[in-house]
Amino acid sequence: MAKGRQQRSRGSGTGERTQSQRNEEVQCSNHDATHRLILSPNGKLSEHWAKASAGCPKTRLVQELGNRNIVQLACGDQHAMALSRGGELFTWGQNTHGQLGVRSQTTLTPKPQLVERLKGVPLAQIAAGGAHSITVSLSGAVYSWGKNSFGQLGLGDTKDRDCPSYVGALEHWKTVFISCGADHTAALSKEGLVCTFGAGGSGQLGHNSTRNELLPRVVAELWGARVSQIACGRQHTLVYVPSLDKFYFFGSGDEGQLEDESKPNQLIPLPINSPVNTGKSCQEKGASKKGMKIIAGVNQSFARCRVENKNSYLNGIATLEDKEVDAWISKSKRWKSIKKNIRLIFSSEACINGSFLDKRDKHFKTSKEVSGIDMSEVKRFYEKISKNQTVYQEVQKQIKNLLPSLSSSPISPENFRVYLILPFLLQGEDGDSLILEMAQAIMKLQPEGLQTLECLWSNLGTSFFRELVILYQRVSKQSVLEFIDRAPDHMFNLGPAETGPLQILQRLYQVNSRTGFRVHESNFYVPEVIEITNLRSWLNLTTVLQNLSKFPCIFDRKSKIHIHITECRALSNVSIIPIIQIPETWDFAVRRQCLLQDTWKNLKSASNQDFRKILRVNFVGEKGLDDGGVSQELFSIAARTLCQPGTGAFCHFASSLVWFPRQASSCEDEDTFLLIGTLCGMALFNQRMVPFPFPRALYKKLLDLAPTLEDLEELLPTAGRSLRRILSEECDSLDLDFTIMEGGDSTDVVELKKNGANIPVTEDNRKEYVDLYVNYIFNKSVQKPFEDFMQGFLRGCPARYWKMFFPEELQVFLQGHTTFDWHLLEKNVVYRQYKKSDQTIRNFWTVFHKLPEEKKKMFLAFLSGSDRITGYVLDHFRFCIEDPQVENPDEVCPYARTCSFILFLPRYSSKKVLKEKLLYAIEHNEGFGLA
Repeated sequence: MAKGRQQRSRGSGTGERTQSQRNEEVQCSNHDATHRLILSPNGKLSEHWAKASAGCPKTRLVQELGNRNIVQLACGDQHAMALSRGGELFTWGQNTHGQLGVRSQTTLTPKPQLVERLKGVPLAQIAAGGAHSITVSLSGAVYSWGKNSFGQLGLGDTKDRDCPSYVGALEHWKTVFISCGADHTAALSKEGLVCTFGAGGSGQLGHNSTRNELLPRVVAELWGARVSQIACGRQHTLVYVPSLDKFYFFGSGDEGQLEDESKPNQLIPLPINSPVNTGKSCQEKGASKKGMKIIAGVNQSFARCRVENKNSYLNGIATLEDKEVDAWISKSKRWKSIKKNIRLIFSSEACINGSFLDKRDKHFKTSKEVSGIDMSEVKRFYEKISKNQTVYQEVQKQIKNLLPSLSSSPISPENFRVYLILPFLLQGEDGDSLILEMAQAIMKLQPEGLQTLECLWSNLGTSFFRELVILYQRVSKQSVLEFIDRAPDHMFNLGPAETGPLQILQRLYQVNSRTGFRVHESNFYVPEVIEITNLRSWLNLTTVLQNLSKFPCIFDRKSKIHIHITECRALSNVSIIPIIQIPETWDFAVRRQCLLQDTWKNLKSASNQDFRKILRVNFVGEKGLDDGGVSQELFSIAARTLCQPGTGAFCHFASSLVWFPRQASSCEDEDTFLLIGTLCGMALFNQRMVPFPFPRALYKKLLDLAPTLEDLEELLPTAGRSLRRILSEECDSLDLDFTIMEGGDSTDVVELKKNGANIPVTEDNRKEYVDLYVNYIFNKSVQKPFEDFMQGFLRGCPARYWKMFFPEELQVFLQGHTTFDWHLLEKNVVYRQYKKSDQTIRNFWTVFHKLPEEKKKMFLAFLSGSDRITGYVLDHFRFCIEDPQVENPDEVCPYARTCSFILFLPRYSSKKVLKEKLLYAIEHNEGFGLA
């Protein structure tokens, strides 16, 4: 290192890494000073060579960087790095090992190139080694690239990298400073720990060894010393411990790096005399510890003291500061200067990502789960600038210019802060158009990036998460209204303006569901969306539904039902204007005494087109017309029959639920589950119930959702509780292995994973054991019967938008409501030829409410064809009581028209007669006749 430039620069490594000072010229050179960079006080960068070459003068202004204000420089043997105040990193020079980080195969790049891979990462420091480059972010994330022959990149191997790679071994290390030698690297943590990696042949790693280290390793001899400064020479390392006011050296001393001529190849850190050029310590001179900087060069190391001037350094990228913001609002500065600062920060992804950091050092834990942002500071900033429209509009203007350039493949979790910050700066309705662009930028992220953003959303505070939901719901609503108002020739083409916020809203809903529904689902509803189907479904329903069904969270339950029924009608050629088209029907004849056999026969002989038709069931020999009640009777009887233990179709459990058998071949007909699935699909398509007592897990599987331990607790309460205890017990050994004993007639032992019988369940792997147990019960053990069931279900229900339903909604639609408010039933009744005050009506309700629950359900089956209330009617079920006006009422039993939900109730002479006739009717209710 040339002594003549010591007072003008501070170095790091073979070359130097310098930080721009406001009132000083800063120089940086390679190790032999043949190539120098000079940064003027106004931020202009010039390049100098010892000798001119063809087409290249000895001195030139680096004009490729334009008007960018450069705040840091670093020089390697033959390459250079420059960091701008706007957060952009540029490299140029030799690239034989990929040290420029631009993925280029070109060996020489004479002009500065932007390191695209680090775009948006708020960098705190840059450093260059002989032929490798290192950066550290404001939150301590370290990235390395270039030559890696000795492991100097810290990536665990010796393969060169041509683009920045994250040094995972330093995650949560809280790195605040880095320095590079020719082929080694040192990192300093916020707690004052030092780790080194790379070439160790001269002892420069300080591990009492000459071995190379491929991964960062803590310098044990410095443990607890709280180092404040580090610097690497070509083959040595120097550190400073302020509490002791001592310097420690390790590495090669052959070339006179130290004033006291320390012994060559020092393998561990040992104290040395202070290498200050005055020979006195900084403390003796009265300078602050912060005011001293140490430099390690090729031939010499030294320390430099200065009196700290907190305004003298422009050593970092621009970030928001309270005083600066207050100046914007108060207009204490000239508008031109304010505008320039706003443009500098809000046109830079990196500067935004470096702002609003959690001041409690939590930002050093930034990961896919932790954003490192203090969201309350973001909100406070918005509240400030929103009061000054001039400032706020300028911020919005710069954000608008920034949005199209956001990266679709971020390298760091720090990149994702901008997606959390910007929506809260655009909360006003005048920011809706920018929220639309923001949504489009988010949806350009790669799947892995979207997953990271969802993790960060899930860890937002509930109040901030709710605000985010409300914001995207509002913008989605506005987009839908604009879509409705479009001209007819564009009405079906949902563009990015409409789908962007809807996609974000749907993803936010999925996050909400995974985190325990912190925000009520009604906050996601966009009720205006139903108007699209009301107005246009008769023109091009399929296109409309295909677009909208991707976002089920925007529909409330009533809207989903409307969409499902509308699609089913369209597939059946039922027009919303019935005069235009006549629906096709499927005449489905069965004999009551051979119901299952006839049903299976009809299903096997049916074409795919038959399942699109409206089902009309006819019980042979009976006169009932099927307007819903007759077909409901078919589904109810079929489900009841198939659930009888004697059929062998299902496994029965103490929970009163049924599940698929492990061996589907135990059924007489190998197509049993295909046919059962078809029957269930037909019920959904025709809006009927098919009350199989399946657990919630079945409906999750139909919707491609994974069953959980909670679902196992529903099906197998005892086993579920045992597994729950396993997760909560505090002991090293649980006396279990990764096997499961089959129940019932089987005594087979099944391994939950390969070699499971030899793997004990411990505190560390018990979560895996429980997950595998649940997966075996609900998936692996019943794979074949469920696949058959699913195949049949999709055949029986050619509609597809039922997947918008939640599992609990689908369960209610197929199984019906099993609990009722009988007084609400009374309240909803309509009377014909009767008045509510008539004695017969009063007697009827007196008798009815005194019936046991079982008899009440039998009455419901007598009235509607099922002992359950359909889920499609939501909160009310309405039927009619009509006087049949017969001559001798005491001789006639009540009868029902199930298709219309009408109870014909004669005017009985007494309460006793009414009860007798009613009970007889409901206990002999199978069979249909014409009323």
